[in-house]
Amino acid sequence: MAHLHFTQQLARFLDVPTLEVVAPRLRAALDSAFAQQPRLRGYVLDEQGALRPNVVIFIDGARCRERRVLDDALRPDSQVYILQALSGG
Repeated sequence: MAHLHFTQQLARFLDVPTLEVVAPRLRAALDSAFAQQPRLRGYVLDEQGALRPNVVIFIDGARCRERRVLDDALRPDSQVYILQALSGG
């Protein structure tokens, strides 16, 4: 099962445990997470279903390459980190 780790910054607003999902693609994994915790969707995706500009996702240490379709492949043991991008000086 792929493991989804959401930024703990979201823990201020809702419960964000590490989730285990069976999914071949990032979109399916996220949809599974949103089915378990519907409020997460609004923090991760925009109204069109694309990744919000302030969110980055790393899959097994590599940044996800596509922000709209989210079709990056997952392995059964993938580690997926959903983080908020930081900016500033």
